[in-house]
Amino acid sequence: MIGKISGILEYRAKDHVLIDVRGVGYLVYCSDRTLMGLPGPGQPVALYTDMLVREDLLQLFGFPSLLEREWHRLLMSIQGIGAKASLSILSALGAEGVARAIALGDWSAVKAAQGVGPKIAQRVVNELKDKAPEIMAMGATLGQTLAQVPDTGEVLEPVAVPVVSALPPGGAGEQAAALSALVNLGYGQGEAAGAVATASGEGVSGEAELIRAALKLLAPKG
Repeated sequence: MIGKISGILEYRAKDHVLIDVRGVGYLVYCSDRTLMGLPGPGQPVALYTDMLVREDLLQLFGFPSLLEREWHRLLMSIQGIGAKASLSILSALGAEGVARAIALGDWSAVKAAQGVGPKIAQRVVNELKDKAPEIMAMGATLGQTLAQVPDTGEVLEPVAVPVVSALPPGGAGEQAAALSALVNLGYGQGEAAGAVATASGEGVSGEAELIRAALKLLAPKG
């Protein structure tokens, strides 16, 4: 399994790039959103990758963050969602948008992706709603995105993004990670912190469990 590609971007096509890694060229398929964020030809580039292996097919898919790669894998686990549909959803929403749509049950946002119909969009939301908090917790823990590679040609390793918490010191890492995940979904710092603190006060523990409980508290009433 190839987990990451670091090399020189040889050329960019409509749905993939060719990355030269010490004389070996790798075709890496990417979402539109990822392609837009890549440097120009001749520049150093690094992507996390997922490999699709079939009897008659071997493809690499590239992602700017570990979190987006994990969402791709999760989307691919749904019947009717192939690599093309997964990249289409990620192109339209990004990793954070996918998390928000699933957590809020907003299948219409998923349907906005090219080639994704209402039945598939509803299936994505229904089948992944219980798994979303786990991936969101993973995102808060990882906090990693491959940085732009400087002109020196040196590839920067993923940098951990510090979590800023509005919770009491006793909240520890689980609450801080849950808060970070909710803020990344678009909730305000104050309301997210209040929901996490309430859930924790009710005896809920663990990142994914705190996120799930806080989402229920933050869901519109009535």
